[in-house]
Amino acid sequence: MVAAIRTQQLSKRFGATVALQPLDLEVAAGEVVGYLGPNGAGKTTTIRCLLGLARASGGRAELFGVDAQRRPAEAHRRVAYVPGEANLWPGLTGTEALHLLGRVQGQVDERYRDELVERFRFDPSKRVRAYSKGNRQKVLLIAALSSRADLLILDEPTTGLDPLMEQEFREAVADARRRGQAVFLSSHILSEVEALSDRVAIIRAGELVEIGTLAEMRHLSALSVDATFDDVPPDLRRVPGVTAVEVTGNHVRCQVVGSVEPLLGVLAASGVHQLLSREPSLEELFIAHYGDGGPAGAGDGDGHGDGAGAS
Repeated sequence: MVAAIRTQQLSKRFGATVALQPLDLEVAAGEVVGYLGPNGAGKTTTIRCLLGLARASGGRAELFGVDAQRRPAEAHRRVAYVPGEANLWPGLTGTEALHLLGRVQGQVDERYRDELVERFRFDPSKRVRAYSKGNRQKVLLIAALSSRADLLILDEPTTGLDPLMEQEFREAVADARRRGQAVFLSSHILSEVEALSDRVAIIRAGELVEIGTLAEMRHLSALSVDATFDDVPPDLRRVPGVTAVEVTGNHVRCQVVGSVEPLLGVLAASGVHQLLSREPSLEELFIAHYGDGGPAGAGDGDGHGDGAGAS
């Protein structure tokens, strides 16, 4: 089956600044891939190159096998796009804006669109100029999701949404995934990416530094272990793989990298009373990469304002 997104050595420079280093990335049909990185990492540059909104400096980008740089109109036929900044037409009503965006996309599931209007608690009778930032973003989300496009490219899509509406967005993405739609979700909201993604790609200073399932990426951060002992705790600092040991009375907190068997052997022989372990969250995985202060020589600033909605 042809991939929804495939890039081969895709790169972008702005003068002497490298915004995107040669990128090899693939998103399968029906897969949700989270694209994670701080502002300036190159997330929006990647999307602009995928959509043909920016001319790549090198390499190739395909959407369902169509060259997105050379044949952007054809490549967009199976794609809906949501930018992080809703630049809409202030004089139109919400209904008119949704209708216009639907015509741009070329197809609309009207029943689902009406359902989304209710779920997002959106009043389409008002003019765009009267909408808050969050409500303008709802226009883009409803238009893109109701297109039932085979690929949703979402760039910081929940900008301005309150927590209840973020939950509705997550359920809508889950609906899309169940229907077999692919989703490429660029975000810096770690919990959002963690909740929705089949795989996560981490980009730093324009370079793809890690990609895989959350289970595959757990090696990027240590396992947290809390142990309470009946008596004086053992010295865990010399146990292989154990770091960051903190002792408070008969309680020990530490981190474990690699196999936990050496630690478990010491704990079992030392009268451990209570033991808690926890895998790292996506936020901790992210900090493992960016804990030194963030990307150096960052690319494009990842600004928004690329367009009005689905394309």
